[in-house]
Amino acid sequence: MSLAGQAVVAIWNGIAPEGRTEFYEWHNREHMPERVGIPGFQRGRRYIARYGTPEFFTLYEADSAEVLVGQDYLNRLNNPTPLTQRVPPNFFRDTSRGVCRVKLSLGIGQGGCMLTLRFGAEAGHEAELERHLRHVVLPPLIDIVAVVGVHLCIADQAASDIRTTERGDRKVEIPNWLVMIESATPEAADEACDRLLSGDLAAHGARSEMERGLYTLEFCRMKTPGWA
Repeated sequence: MSLAGQAVVAIWNGIAPEGRTEFYEWHNREHMPERVGIPGFQRGRRYIARYGTPEFFTLYEADSAEVLVGQDYLNRLNNPTPLTQRVPPNFFRDTSRGVCRVKLSLGIGQGGCMLTLRFGAEAGHEAELERHLRHVVLPPLIDIVAVVGVHLCIADQAASDIRTTERGDRKVEIPNWLVMIESATPEAADEACDRLLSGDLAAHGARSEMERGLYTLEFCRMKTPGWA
């Protein structure tokens, strides 16, 4: 397993041009250190798109799904800092956010490239699709040269939709199923995704509408003492 835990918060967002500098300062120096300092959070990473939308993808890795609905995290979400009250409401665009359980994580480490594939499952076919992805089509992708991680996550819709002070009334899309492919090169991530999509996922319950994006790492923050 190359993800640092059994659950993730996956966030996609764009940024209004006039808020770009403030976003970087807030996210790098305050927000991500604060989040990773929460008990049970292990790592935060932010990526920027080579292609696909929205422009930014942020991934927080946590020990368990319970951490992501626990009181320590909710205390942060319901007591946002002044900058957190300013930056997302004013500058975030096209936000998607999912609190997800990790169903599969294979790999040897962290890659500089991250391909995300978001999709849904047909009702009644969820178990079949999960088995097919976990046991048939995803494991061979880790053997592609320069692919260093392959992950399957499924969003918890109720946990993702908890209303908090930080979220306010902002409209946030909740993703369903998420495949992440980490690699040392963009070509390797694309090769792995192309191979995945060459199979007939629809025959096993995947919906045809999919959102694909390829991102490169901008910033990574590990667990740091002092942000309890």
